Amino acid sequence: MTKHFDVVGIGNAIVDVLVQADDDLLDNFELTKGTMTLVDEHQAETLYASVGPGLETSGGSAANTLAGVAQLGGRAGFIGRVRDDQLGGIFAHDIRSVGARFDTPAATTGPSTARCLILVTPDAQRTMCTYLGASVGLDPADLNLDLVAQAKVLYLEGYLWDSDEAKAAFIAAAEVARAHGGEVALSLSDAFCVERHRDSFQELVDGHVDILFANEMEITALYKANSFEEAADQVRGRCKVAALTRSELGSVILNGQGSHAIVPFRLGPLVDTTGAGDLYAAGFLHGYTQGQDLEACGRLGSLCAGQVVTQLGPRPQGSLKDLVAQHLG
Repeated sequence: MTKHFDVVGIGNAIVDVLVQADDDLLDNFELTKGTMTLVDEHQAETLYASVGPGLETSGGSAANTLAGVAQLGGRAGFIGRVRDDQLGGIFAHDIRSVGARFDTPAATTGPSTARCLILVTPDAQRTMCTYLGASVGLDPADLNLDLVAQAKVLYLEGYLWDSDEAKAAFIAAAEVARAHGGEVALSLSDAFCVERHRDSFQELVDGHVDILFANEMEITALYKANSFEEAADQVRGRCKVAALTRSELGSVILNGQGSHAIVPFRLGPLVDTTGAGDLYAAGFLHGYTQGQDLEACGRLGSLCAGQVVTQLGPRPQGSLKDLVAQHLG
């Protein structure tokens, strides 16, 4: 079957609000630095009222990845639920403006569009407080299965695993992708998610996933390992490819034939780590769907991640195509 899309993603449709904050604010709200905490709408409003001016930008982990794929020149599509409100309109406009296809109908009733307050401390760590709102209402009826069938790779976001309806949508989409010759990629998203859903994530990796993305904390949490090396040994062979990121240590890509160590790109002062894993996945998947070898995919992912951490916000503000031409051309 001819594939009209390189990557189609399913995830939370979220508008991010990025705010620079200090450690005292995290302590006051009992937030653990560098992690994601789920909040209800009231908590989200209370937190927002306690901080200074913020930068609003469409986000969501898988949506950031698909936006990156599109900016690199790939054919990208996204499936996620918003409400027919102001933030829903912002999200839809932003992801379409970079060239990604997004046509999931907006909900007309129920919770408002999801938002994430991202507190960026002076050490560039990001602490996320997420109100999931309308996004968790995604269910199999929202899926555009024709779009899924046309994808070389279906990309799934672990953050969405909290909802039973979304789980069902994930499995249904993965089965359609596989039936039409596509591959399935999964991002574990956050160690917080892994701790809550370890058993079902392991089943998903073993039974449905071809390409796994995880950082060091997530992969060690998945297998309750005592070290990164132990976790890497555990995941090897359970899926076709595992791309494991290690912040300043770069990344390691595992497959049945061996491993590839990828050095990080340091392109400027570290400003904000929001979106680093998302853009790594974008670069990797773009290379992968264009037939590049795994080491080249890892370098492209590392380059995209290296750029996004030099700015505030999860989506590149400059041209990724120009970046690639300059450093990898």
